Amino acid sequence: MATITYPAPADTLPRRPWSARLTTPQVWGIVMLAPYLLVFAAFVVYPIGYGLWLARHPASYVALYNDPVFARAVVNTLIFLIVGINLKMLVALFLSGFFVQSRTWIRWLSVLFILPWAVPSIPTILSVRFMFNPEWGVINNLIFKFTGEDGPNWLNDPAMGLTLAILVHIWKSLPFWTLILMTGRLAISTDMFEAADVDGASWWQKFRFITWPSMQTLYLTCTLLSMIWTLGDFNSVYLLTGGGPADLTHVLSTLGIRYLRLDQLDMSMASIVCAMPLVLPLVYFMMKRLSR
Repeated sequence: MATITYPAPADTLPRRPWSARLTTPQVWGIVMLAPYLLVFAAFVVYPIGYGLWLARHPASYVALYNDPVFARAVVNTLIFLIVGINLKMLVALFLSGFFVQSRTWIRWLSVLFILPWAVPSIPTILSVRFMFNPEWGVINNLIFKFTGEDGPNWLNDPAMGLTLAILVHIWKSLPFWTLILMTGRLAISTDMFEAADVDGASWWQKFRFITWPSMQTLYLTCTLLSMIWTLGDFNSVYLLTGGGPADLTHVLSTLGIRYLRLDQLDMSMASIVCAMPLVLPLVYFMMKRLSR
C-alpha cells in the first residue's frame, strides 16, 4: 500500500539564522549604502524633523495669523507666483523660438543671454540694487542727466520694490527655462514645418498646430517645477529689498528670516510650515505628471 507524504508546515521548518541568509554581495551593499543613509538622516531628516518639532505649538500659528506682516507676505507670494511664473514662462516660450535659429549672431547673443543665470546671485542682484540707489545709482544719474530732475526712490515704494523683485527673478531664471524649451523645439521634426510651408501656413498657424501641441506637456511640467522653485526663491527679494520698506515686500521664503532675526524661532518655523499647503499639491501633480 502506497503512503503519501505531506510536506511539513512552513512554521515547523527550521529557519536559517539571519547571518546565514545574507550573502556577501548583500553585506557589501548594506555597508556601502550606510554612509549615504547617515548623511540623508543627518542633513535631511533631522533638520526637517527639528523644524517641525519647533513649529508644533498652536500659539505660534495664532501669533502668526495675527501678524499683519504675515498676511502681506502671503499676498506678495501669490502675486510673485502668478505674475512672475506666467510672464517668465511665456517669454521663455517665445525666446526659445528666437534662439533656436541657426545664425551666427544669434548664437553669440545666446552666450550673453545666459550670463545672468550662470553668474552667482549675490553679485548680480546686488548690482541691480546699486543701480537703483536713489543717490548715486546709475538709473537716477541718467534720469538727472537727461531731464534735470531727481529720480524716484525706487526701492522705497512697496509696489515698485515687489515689481522689481519679480523682474529680477525673471531676468535671473529666464535663460534656464529658455534652454529647456529650446530642447523641446529641437525635438520637433522639421518635416512637419516643411509641409506647413508648402501648404502656405503662417508662423502663428505653425505655432498653434505644430509647436504648441508638441511642447504642451513640457511647458506645463516646466511651469509646475518653476512654481516649486519660485516658492523657495530667497535671493530675489531679500538681496534686492530686504523685505522693506517697513516689511511690506516680504514673501514666505524671506519671512522666516525676519522672525529669525527677531529671535522668534518658533514663528520662523511656523511661517515655513505654512508654505507647505502650497508646495505639497505642486509636488504631487509634478510627480504624477512625471510618472506618466
